[in-house]
Amino acid sequence: MSEERRIRLPHEFTPRNYQVGLMDCLANGYKRACVVWHRRAGKDKSMINIVAREMFQRVGGYYYMFPKVNQGRRVLWEGMDRTGYKHLDHIPPALRKTTSKSEMMIEAVNGSIFRVIGTDNFDVSMGTNPVGLIFSEFSLQDPRVWGFFLPILMENDGWAIFNFTPRGENHAYDLYESAKLNPGTWFSELLTVDDTKIAITQEQIQQLRDENQMSEDMIQQEFYCSFEAANPGAYFGKEMARAKEQGRICRIPVETGIPVYTFWDLGMDDSTSIWMVQFIGKEVRLVGYYSNSGEGLTHYANKLGKWSAKHGCTFYTHVLPHDGTVRELGTGKTRKKFLEDLGMKCEIAKRPDRKEHGIESSRQMLGRVWLEETECSEGVKGLRNYSKEFIEEKGVYKMTPIHDINSHPADAFQTLSLWFDEHGYPKPQQKLDKLYGVKPEPVYQW
Repeated sequence: MSEERRIRLPHEFTPRNYQVGLMDCLANGYKRACVVWHRRAGKDKSMINIVAREMFQRVGGYYYMFPKVNQGRRVLWEGMDRTGYKHLDHIPPALRKTTSKSEMMIEAVNGSIFRVIGTDNFDVSMGTNPVGLIFSEFSLQDPRVWGFFLPILMENDGWAIFNFTPRGENHAYDLYESAKLNPGTWFSELLTVDDTKIAITQEQIQQLRDENQMSEDMIQQEFYCSFEAANPGAYFGKEMARAKEQGRICRIPVETGIPVYTFWDLGMDDSTSIWMVQFIGKEVRLVGYYSNSGEGLTHYANKLGKWSAKHGCTFYTHVLPHDGTVRELGTGKTRKKFLEDLGMKCEIAKRPDRKEHGIESSRQMLGRVWLEETECSEGVKGLRNYSKEFIEEKGVYKMTPIHDINSHPADAFQTLSLWFDEHGYPKPQQKLDKLYGVKPEPVYQW
């Protein structure tokens, strides 16, 4: 290539001082990076330039992943900086062989492939072999996606970079804490507005306060990268914080002489989640939680059988959500009937008139419950991070929940709250036997 046509990468980008460490981390031998940068610090601007450079260092597949594919299209594929420069133009058109708008894919002249994808449907990427991954706003992504791609990167010596602003102490927080503990293999960095200084000024933040454009919790989360600040979009943030303050998230033994009730969220191609609950006096104790996806109902029956055997307890009834009456295409049976044929006594919880009613019912229930901190840790995390979707360009939240990994424990908990609204605390054991006409289920396994 002649001197006149030579293109230098990064193209049309000079990193700010605070961006240099990240830009150089791969060259310095890191294969993993986790950066927690405040909003407007230039996360995606830095990341696309890293990808553009790496595409011409090693031929391979490079994925830029967002929580949802339409977010990737809006933020990166069609996005531009404050000067109007398009983010994708950092992959110079002169170095592209093809560009597909419909697939959000670029093929470089050297054979490297760049794709923008959404991790809400990451299974479409199965069978591929990327060598470089960017997880943008990982705090809002399905955490299972990292487990899916990790073996691929380990096999092909690939790299991955995670960026996000906090959304409470969720899976992204866990990843950042783990990265900090492994400085030899992970590049990790947390930058607030006090660290970057030039990206967002204190005057601009004060203006947001003065004009009531952002709550203080939102400001602490978005600009000071606080994991502890109440997530403004979390439905149960205050209730879960109160449960922690009151010591209701703690170690709780399973009482062998007290029957266990289960409360379900049923998935089709989605996750199924189950809470195991004991009612003791006026205490509602959540003593177990299990969730999985891509499994049939027999799998969950077996898991419950093993759980009851481990704890030496019996089940009284299994409460399913309203869609427990939906017939399975393969068997022609409802899911309630399928479980009953396995020997499990089942009930159906009422359906809320509106989703907001179910959420409010759950809020009220959270004031009553005790949660086992170890066996229910995954479910507790889901309740803590069950949230509304934030529309960044408008600075507002949608009025509907994000359907993500946190939805399933929240919906299973809603089954509990709606059932409780109807039945209240269970009657003494002998009255239950008379009411149902049966005794608690024995331990079972198929």
